[in-house]
Amino acid sequence: MSPDRRWTSRVAADPFSYQRQGRNRATLWAVLGVWTVLLLAILWVEAAPWLMGIVALFTLPALWELYANPAAGLTMDTDGLYWSTGRREAALSWSEVDHMRLDTRLDFSVRATAVLTSGRKVRLPYECTPPHQRFEDALQALGIRTERHHFSLIG
Repeated sequence: MSPDRRWTSRVAADPFSYQRQGRNRATLWAVLGVWTVLLLAILWVEAAPWLMGIVALFTLPALWELYANPAAGLTMDTDGLYWSTGRREAALSWSEVDHMRLDTRLDFSVRATAVLTSGRKVRLPYECTPPHQRFEDALQALGIRTERHHFSLIG
């Protein structure tokens, strides 16, 4: 497990915590790989530099994430659920939450949604959501009901 992703989980009375940083090796290698392919396309295939420049613009969000290094995290304890990502943060009391819904998407990512007792749904930002099995185990250790849904296109 990389040092930028940490989680801890103990018995139900202890908090569950997950933090991650936006800057990681996978993003760096992906950007370098794309730039290398674009440069090789210009040099070997004589691709139009302006066209490769337009394609390179799609790496700007990844570059911004590498530069800004936004932190994201989630903490759960017996009182509620707290999360933050970038400048956004929110909290929910367990008395407001009916159950947590974990949706596996077609790309195999898992999105977490808090379904409130009022019927309203609060989607947790993906960047602050822990690995799904550990998250589900921690929720169940706290006595929170979870629902699993696989390959849902809308939710």
